[in-house]
Amino acid sequence: MPAIVLVGAQWGDEGKGKATDLMGSDVDYVVKFNGGNNAGHTIVIEKNGKREKYALHLLPSGILTPTCTPVIGNGVVIDLAVLFEELDGLEARGVDTSRLLVSANAHIIAPYNRVLDKVNERFLGSRKIGTTGRGIGPTYADKMARNGIRVQDLFDEKILRQKVEAALALKNQILAKIYNRRAVEVDEVLEELLGYAERLRPMVADTSLVLEQALNEGKTVLLEAGQATLLDVDHGTYPFVTSSNATAGGACTGSGIPPTRVNTVIAILKAYSTRVGEGPFPTELFDANGEFLRKTGAEFGTTTGRPRRCGWVDTVVGRYATRINGVTDFVVTKLDVLTGLDTIPVCVAYDVDGVRHDEMPVNQTDFHHAKPIYEDLPGWWEDISTCRTFGDLPANAQAYVLRLEQLIGARVSAIGVGPGRDEIISRHSLLGD
Repeated sequence: MPAIVLVGAQWGDEGKGKATDLMGSDVDYVVKFNGGNNAGHTIVIEKNGKREKYALHLLPSGILTPTCTPVIGNGVVIDLAVLFEELDGLEARGVDTSRLLVSANAHIIAPYNRVLDKVNERFLGSRKIGTTGRGIGPTYADKMARNGIRVQDLFDEKILRQKVEAALALKNQILAKIYNRRAVEVDEVLEELLGYAERLRPMVADTSLVLEQALNEGKTVLLEAGQATLLDVDHGTYPFVTSSNATAGGACTGSGIPPTRVNTVIAILKAYSTRVGEGPFPTELFDANGEFLRKTGAEFGTTTGRPRRCGWVDTVVGRYATRINGVTDFVVTKLDVLTGLDTIPVCVAYDVDGVRHDEMPVNQTDFHHAKPIYEDLPGWWEDISTCRTFGDLPANAQAYVLRLEQLIGARVSAIGVGPGRDEIISRHSLLGD
């Protein structure tokens, strides 16, 4: 079977977890291939007649599907304290987490990475990037500088000590002489990291090999991105991005699956736009409409709790996501949030100093100054949360989806009409026709 890639089409928080969960019973492996605990998925499941909400930060959303094997790929950076806290929380709620596999090549977030992340953001002041302060960026920086700690290093104390000593030789100079902070002790770091080694050991595997064998056996592998296209370190709104590749290309490097095994790329597009942290956001709203979207859509970060910046949907961004990722199918989420609006503006292009841009401007300065050009579509007032087919939707809601499909350049295969697992309309199979 070919592999399937699932990415966010905007700035994250589009509802990737819901889409993964929708395919859960048909997917054998769900692989998180980038990022760390700086992003999260919120999944709502009907259980014993009640709706239960699960907030996942580091774990792949496939952890909630009993027939699925969740995998943390080599492209992820792992905070071990967060990993085991999350596993313990799920187990306390009756979720079996014993199937989890962790790549031996994934990198570990060391205590000093968290410290450096926080002090550096404070040091930058008004120039801050808006990181979550969880050590993600410094850990990826160590990885690229070939000064990082990998999962496999926890099982060789001599190698681990050498790597920590090498890292702290420089980092303690930075902490003490630039930030006026206490130096980090090597033994403190070793004690913390080695304390997780034995519990972690049974989960560790050559996950690239496991996934290759699964594909050869005809199993379905879903590669699930953290963050989203506009936060990709290469293709996003740099420097206001994450530190990894959150686009479809990153799925291959972050999992060890070659691109020839991928034939479907699913992108999740919220029916409006949100962003957390700093950086340009052309359709951002600062009025009552923005507050309506934030309140009605419960737009607060799963991991951080930060209120999200809200705006109308941006189809320039949607087209860009289609091109960068090679999107075959879109899932439009949170369509129900737009219920009750007389008119719904859709950004179809930008005005940059009097020049129309139908595609993303080539440079960041132009994007920062871009003003949205809107096309107004009629809204609807009917409750759509009980709609289960496209034909059930009010005519104006159908027209909205069809116009988005036309503007973003790929088919809309599913539509979310509520937070629950079953509150979704399927138009085409997400597993490929």
